[in-house]
Amino acid sequence: MIDTHAHIYAAEFDNDRDQVIQRALSQGVDKILLPNIDLDSIQPMLATEAQYPDICHSMMGLHPCYVNSDVKQSLSTIYSWFEKHHFIAVGEIGIDLYWDKTYKTEQEHAFITQLNWAKEMKLPVVIHTRDSIEETLQLLRSEQNGTLSGVFHCFGGSIEQAKAINDLGFHLGLGGVSTFKNGGMDKVIPSLDLDYVILETDCPYLAPVPHRGKRNEPSYTALVAKRIAELRGLDVNEVDRLTTENANKLFRLI
Repeated sequence: MIDTHAHIYAAEFDNDRDQVIQRALSQGVDKILLPNIDLDSIQPMLATEAQYPDICHSMMGLHPCYVNSDVKQSLSTIYSWFEKHHFIAVGEIGIDLYWDKTYKTEQEHAFITQLNWAKEMKLPVVIHTRDSIEETLQLLRSEQNGTLSGVFHCFGGSIEQAKAINDLGFHLGLGGVSTFKNGGMDKVIPSLDLDYVILETDCPYLAPVPHRGKRNEPSYTALVAKRIAELRGLDVNEVDRLTTENANKLFRLI
């Protein structure tokens, strides 16, 4: 299995990162993809990747929650990293209208700028959408020139939104929300096109049942796979095979 979205470089893992990695491996999770969020996360992310080079693979991007009035300077610094290091994707980027709409215009600018980097460098994008799927789709439609690919991470939308995302050639990242009884995904997952589904945790956030409310970690990817298998009437090994194949292809991991 591949955890396609994990912040294991975060301080929450400083005391037991190695044990967390070992638990992931014991559950069959052998690749962990690391999305960047801001300028401060770059060094810990790269240090984690350097410590586990066969397992961890980093991305580079500016998360919408860290967009502010200094967005142009932040983007300039983020962009400069692509000349210094190999990254598997542009991410984590997107629009977040849940916490604060103060910098909505700046968020849109950052999103479009980073989509254009992805076109330029022929890299997939990892998109964060919170209370913003429709706004994000509108921007993505205007920028999609047939070369953009990527994933709407932490997908929790409707069947119609899933289809709209797939129609643009984008994948859906399913994580802990898929296991929540009140998450509504039990009605959506049975109708998804599994050729466009990949697994993730978004750890340390959004731990799946039965760990909801606690620190999430990559080993719990297996619980997400199990829930998808139950909802689709499939063997969990088939879900593992399909989603791993999808992730390897999208992020060109093999």
